[in-house]
Amino acid sequence: MSEEFPIIAITGSSGSGSSAISRAFEHIFFRERVKAAYIQGNAFHRYTRKEMKQKNKEASTQDEVLTHFNPEANHLDKLESLLFQYAATGTGMYRYYLHTKKAAANWGQKSGTLTPWQELDSDTDLLLYRGLHGAAIQDDIDISSYPDLLIGMVPNVNLEWIRKIKRDTSLRGYSRKAVRKVILQRMQDYVQHITPQFSRTHINMQLAAVVDTSDPFSIRDEPSLDECILIVHFQNIDLPDFPDLLQRLPGSFLSRNNTLVVPGGKIIQAVEVILMPIVQKLVTKSRELRNITQVPKNRGAGLLGPLGQSYG
Repeated sequence: MSEEFPIIAITGSSGSGSSAISRAFEHIFFRERVKAAYIQGNAFHRYTRKEMKQKNKEASTQDEVLTHFNPEANHLDKLESLLFQYAATGTGMYRYYLHTKKAAANWGQKSGTLTPWQELDSDTDLLLYRGLHGAAIQDDIDISSYPDLLIGMVPNVNLEWIRKIKRDTSLRGYSRKAVRKVILQRMQDYVQHITPQFSRTHINMQLAAVVDTSDPFSIRDEPSLDECILIVHFQNIDLPDFPDLLQRLPGSFLSRNNTLVVPGGKIIQAVEVILMPIVQKLVTKSRELRNITQVPKNRGAGLLGPLGQSYG
């Protein structure tokens, strides 16, 4: 943790709803004139897409499976180095994983490859990480010790699978059969390496559908946010002002003394209302320590980093 250069991490697998949380943070950062370095976890994959397929073939000959959930498929050492350096100096080394042909074309590379390492902009207020391993612990590496705010995005498993199937078939060209195979291959690594992270977070946000998702492999239409609820669980952190939150988020209620339930359609609003005061506190302290009393209007605000992210 670092008061001078704070770090926020969102941990969770694809389909968890973390993109909605990122958008909420973006709104907060624009409103508060916060310039944030935005790092995606896939930048720390150890292998390109082609290399990963080859590694899986090699693993299958020994009745093993290697997935991106597994630390062995990622450079957690380089992720820890980035977080350590950012917490100390406000900068560090990062890169991009180029998922699509369009993104890859901007770099003159093939999709599924990684860009060269480069240094972060040294003029940022905080670092926002979003990926699979924001609270990971592996041997002597402890990623969970660095974030000042650690958020777990944990959907209902069936909902997560529905979203993954839709994304991978519509955007990445996989067949439904291929996606199902990947889901089954990932289960052991998910249980062993992803779920334990959610006991180390400060806040867990879980989307759950209120419509039938019993067979996620046959469902064609993903439940809308209005057909979901958002469960927000606070742990390892001071509890918020619940009466104020209940008043500002109509339709919400407490299911336990540390758990807020919000209509899914209000997810962006809920995240902003819940996280705004935390971000304000982190940024205010950071700027005090860095002797920043006034932020220039032309400095810019928002998410600075991944391809396609807004910044202005």
